[in-house]
Amino acid sequence: MDWKNEYRSKLVSPREAVKHIKSGDRVVIGHAAGEPSVLVDELVANYNEYRDVEIAHMVPMGKGEYTKLEMAGHFRHNSLFAGVSTRDAINCGRADYTPCFFYEVPKLFREGYLPVDVALIELSPPDEEGYCSFGISVDYTKAAAESANIVIAQINREMPRTFGDSFIHISDIDYIVEADRPILELNPPKITKVEESIGRYCASLIEDGSTLELGIGAIPDAILLFLKDKKDLGIHSEMISDGILNLYESGVITNKKKSIHKDKIIVTFMMGTKRLYDFVNNNKNVELYPVDYVNDPTVIMKNYKMISINSCIQVDLMGQVVSETIGERQFSGTGGQVDFVRGANMADGGKSIIAMPSTAANNKISRIVPFIDHGASVTTSRNDANYIVTEYGIAQLKGKTLKERGRELINIAYPDFREELIKEWERRFRDRY
Repeated sequence: MDWKNEYRSKLVSPREAVKHIKSGDRVVIGHAAGEPSVLVDELVANYNEYRDVEIAHMVPMGKGEYTKLEMAGHFRHNSLFAGVSTRDAINCGRADYTPCFFYEVPKLFREGYLPVDVALIELSPPDEEGYCSFGISVDYTKAAAESANIVIAQINREMPRTFGDSFIHISDIDYIVEADRPILELNPPKITKVEESIGRYCASLIEDGSTLELGIGAIPDAILLFLKDKKDLGIHSEMISDGILNLYESGVITNKKKSIHKDKIIVTFMMGTKRLYDFVNNNKNVELYPVDYVNDPTVIMKNYKMISINSCIQVDLMGQVVSETIGERQFSGTGGQVDFVRGANMADGGKSIIAMPSTAANNKISRIVPFIDHGASVTTSRNDANYIVTEYGIAQLKGKTLKERGRELINIAYPDFREELIKEWERRFRDRY
């Protein structure tokens, strides 16, 4: 069948599309800003027709209404990365959390750890050969579609067409819903003086010709403010947001010195505003690949002077990094932090950086602590930790003893908490002869 005829034969309404989801199915939703909101809204609107449907995904950018109390027994969310719309449900027991490294999520789908019954995805319109692009979210979404028994696609003319390993053919889709909606956006964060100070310290660790991995939020955006004098930076990152655009347009980010994918920005997904989405649309200098390639530490390490920059919630005096829990409460997820920490540490000339404000709760809580909170999970181990940065400076931990690490970390703690930290350091690490 000609793909255009096949396309027309698969067109259905949102209501008809979600009827193909059955009670007991596991439904994987496209990631982050690539969430097919029309399909998800239709599924939620008809929740009474379902029993025990598992909804699995990572970063939630949508409303997360399937976690509401009245959805109990109809839907149960399996979170691979908690977010604003889902973390309360996780922490009160209405939803589940599955620990995982981001780069291994496709393997969970393909090898039967989390078999996929239905994939709900959002795509660009087909090209002249019948291939649609996953647009801004290739990550695990492509693997979910390739592993699913049923693929339901929301075709959206607002979805950018991106290059790399970013395509699926009409013949591999079971049902198509045409629904044009603005892509979910994430506005740039407000940058305070604290983040500016952190950004300045982090930027001092970045050399000309480095390849960067940047997370999302005020700290990564603050770092970018202090890179204007750098030369020939590259991007190999889990994701990008609007923050990189000014540096790219001014010629600071050229990707010319990259060891692999020279001249290309390489990511697995993105979250930002329409400015970012317009920039990547049909831009051959930006390529998206599945997360089991982009975040594979053995791929990351091939980049010379690879710099990973991530944030966290807490660091103890041994260098254990807590990035996803506040005590026993699940706050976010592992995501790609460990993927890039290990990849950068293995790279020739590479550096892994964990950057955070020294305090939380308006300076009432120190993020550098003698012991991590009861019930908290260690995200980046003390063996992996290298550079820790706050607004008070840089602590370099790799190759340092426990005693030396403690000193380094106390020096970048908020001043009001240093005396308490010194007392604990002396109790644990002073000479006892």
